[in-house]
Amino acid sequence: QVQLVESGGDSVQPGGSLRLSCAASGFTLNNYVIGWFRRAPGKEREGVSCVNVIDGKTFYAGSVKGRFTVSRDSATNTFYLQMNSLKPEDTAVYYCAAVSGKRLCNTPLREWDSWGQGTQVTVSS
Repeated sequence: QVQLVESGGDSVQPGGSLRLSCAASGFTLNNYVIGWFRRAPGKEREGVSCVNVIDGKTFYAGSVKGRFTVSRDSATNTFYLQMNSLKPEDTAVYYCAAVSGKRLCNTPLREWDSWGQGTQVTVSS
């Protein structure tokens, strides 16, 4: 029994901030690679951020670098995506996903083990 539940999506004005949460159950989050992905209208799902377990390296898409930050709270088995200075082009459904910590962030999308249900982020005036 593994589960990822996302929350925190909302409508926000450009320049605003949101924090998305990904709560894990059925496994210890710290033993898994957790990635954030998004699918914007008319576009394919793309990687936003990811943290390797094996070496602790963190990756961000160039479009969000400097604005988004990922973090973990081991006590609550929760992974976060803090999004600042939001832009209209950040509008998308955001997903968290998990794959074995033995894998790396470059794992193909189809090989990730668990996915959250998605949470809508809308950035508009």
